[in-house]
Amino acid sequence: MLKPEEVTQIIEKEIQKYKSKLELQSVGYVLQVGDGIARVYGLDEVMAGELVTFHDGTTGLVLNLEPNHVGIVILGDDQRIKEGDQVKRTGKIAQVPVGEALMGRIVNPLGAPLDGKGPIAAKKARPIEAIPPSVVQRQPVKEPLQTGIKSIDSMIPIGRGQRELIIGDRQTGKTAILIDTILNQKTTGVHCIYVAIGQKLSSVVALSKTLEKYGAMEYTTIINASSEDPAPLQYLAPYAGAAIGEEDMFSGKHALVVYDDLSKHAVAYRQLSLLLQRPPGREAYPGDVFYLHSRLLERAAKLRDDLGGGSLTALPVIETQLGDISAYIPTNVISITDGQIYLESDLFFSGVRPAINVGLSVSRVGGNAQTKAMKQVAGMLRLALAQYRELQAFSQLSTDLDKATKDQLARGERMVEILKQNDLQPMPLEQQVVILFAGTGGFTDDIPVDRLKDFETGLFEFIDKNYQEIFHEIAEKKIFSDDLKIKLKQAIIKFKQIFS
Repeated sequence: MLKPEEVTQIIEKEIQKYKSKLELQSVGYVLQVGDGIARVYGLDEVMAGELVTFHDGTTGLVLNLEPNHVGIVILGDDQRIKEGDQVKRTGKIAQVPVGEALMGRIVNPLGAPLDGKGPIAAKKARPIEAIPPSVVQRQPVKEPLQTGIKSIDSMIPIGRGQRELIIGDRQTGKTAILIDTILNQKTTGVHCIYVAIGQKLSSVVALSKTLEKYGAMEYTTIINASSEDPAPLQYLAPYAGAAIGEEDMFSGKHALVVYDDLSKHAVAYRQLSLLLQRPPGREAYPGDVFYLHSRLLERAAKLRDDLGGGSLTALPVIETQLGDISAYIPTNVISITDGQIYLESDLFFSGVRPAINVGLSVSRVGGNAQTKAMKQVAGMLRLALAQYRELQAFSQLSTDLDKATKDQLARGERMVEILKQNDLQPMPLEQQVVILFAGTGGFTDDIPVDRLKDFETGLFEFIDKNYQEIFHEIAEKKIFSDDLKIKLKQAIIKFKQIFS
């Protein structure tokens, strides 16, 4: 039996515990919905770029602030949202989880896992849009970011904190360059972020399998907004990639973000803008399509040493139509980046792979981001190849050539052959320096072109076995001293005797 006093005590305790909760919530109502866009009335104090939630839990992102309503892009399925539904503010600007927990994961642009490996235990998040480091916070690019691709590291070097555009038609090996660069970061401690925008899911799966196979997935994060995802997610993807990379940069580490590709990103943004009824400009792109990419790529930087000296390197990709690099989006991005690597279909189909057109490719940071050893062997390589191309065109017209011209043509042909490289086989700096020294020094002039690949492989094995100190010294000191030159000459001459 309960006594009356006990009952009253319990009730008194409960009354003391009770606190009235009054909550003010800013809510709005859907006026119109369709094509992934909702127009909402009543969210008076909402911020641009803020996340809102619809009644069914779907997230939206506020993009247009207009006098009577706000334009919201729906990050997900808009089928269950209808006119009159309630919309609530979250008070949060769009953000993405960052940090170590993302290594080896595949996520969507909002940081939700797509790889079936369970939730991401990130302790920190960063806003997707951020103001890039100011002029004062930066320092010039001076450390190399080795790609492991001979023709890039020797002639179009990329430095940590640089933005280098990779541009070319479809199927010319743009993604292959990105994958090789990621594989080559295995021992460098660079966190790689691959942003796939509007790609087929099968391509993204194949890419992740390749990275796993070569042990590169453990330091890589893949952000996937595939072709089946709504345009808002494709629009957010590169900014999410930059935010994840910035976390490394601001904590004194190094990150590499590759955006594959920004043409599809511009198309997704055009779709959003037209649906939000923003005025169209050239080729129906909105007027701020230039700002779309400039604010993204300016986030790549090399910070001052007293701020940790971290860096964020960006490799954006642009797909051209029939090699037209003077189209709207390509020229925009070329003007924002610090150089471009131009891949040509004609070269690709004639067997020169990577199909880099050396004449149209340039690195505006250039020699500052090269190791001394590489500068010493590849200094004149660009010029030599340009002269070879000119002579090659000229020699087709004339039959009787003097010896000097014939020699120059022979060397040019061999240098083009030496610079060829299979994909998924990035080459360490010391091996690149050795084979380029052999080529530019004229040691390969008498070797038949079709045997150069065997010569290269054999030479590396021979030096590794008998002259290991050559590789060791180049890798450690990154300088090509006179003593080392003499040693290397002797080694090449000895190997040539065995090889021939």
